[in-house]
Amino acid sequence: MKPLRILLTNDDGIAAPGLAILRAALAEIGEVFVVAPERPRSAIGHAVTLHKPLRLTEVTLEDGAGAWSSNGTPTDCVSLAYDVVMEGRVDLAFAGINDGANLGWDITYSGTVMAAMEAAILGMPAIAVSVAAEDRPAQHYGPAAAFSVELARKVVSRGLARHMLLNVNVPDMPQCAVRGVAVTSQGRREYTDRIAVRNDPRDKPYYWLAGALKDGCDEEGSDIRAVRDGYVSVTPIEIDMTAEAALPQLRDWWSPGAGHGPRGSK
Repeated sequence: MKPLRILLTNDDGIAAPGLAILRAALAEIGEVFVVAPERPRSAIGHAVTLHKPLRLTEVTLEDGAGAWSSNGTPTDCVSLAYDVVMEGRVDLAFAGINDGANLGWDITYSGTVMAAMEAAILGMPAIAVSVAAEDRPAQHYGPAAAFSVELARKVVSRGLARHMLLNVNVPDMPQCAVRGVAVTSQGRREYTDRIAVRNDPRDKPYYWLAGALKDGCDEEGSDIRAVRDGYVSVTPIEIDMTAEAALPQLRDWWSPGAGHGPRGSK
């Protein structure tokens, strides 16, 4: 059996501790190709670079392993890894380990999750992994790294639907405190007081994106609830975001005799 060829990226940058820890863990089961942003690119979402050249630079990680850094986004890094570094031969793609949770609706902002989504778009089995630390840097990467290896083995042996990714959030606690694994749905992640307004020394206003999490967004079965209760959350994410339940209603708007005025008037 040929060794696995594993693509690894992140959004915390090439020097992030979570990247090095995950690379070392995945090296137990395959050859790991690291292509990551040269600097932190958190909360950049699914951005791609279209208006400037992309660069790849060979670098050496702290543990001596070879890697590539790029001036591009996490999504760019996946494309560069797939098309240039790995020449289209990828068995599995990972993004992480992210320092901080990627839960609920927040995944649309996440460079980590969107990097995994880009890998899924390109047809790779893809996994995003985060340590769900809140309000402080992550302390416990070990459980996330160990679970990533376990999950990689399961995906390789059992398969994963094409164009689907797995979003994994691991509680920021020692392995002995983790209660188990929960397969979850995507929860709601809502914020209050989103914009902080301040004045500069010339008394002109400026703004910080901030916000506090809204209470009551941890429904049973959600990724948010699972992590809060001490479980590793595994959420399958599809690229197709069509609201299927709304299709019949919208089609009815243009059905014969439906009318085109307000409230369906003719």
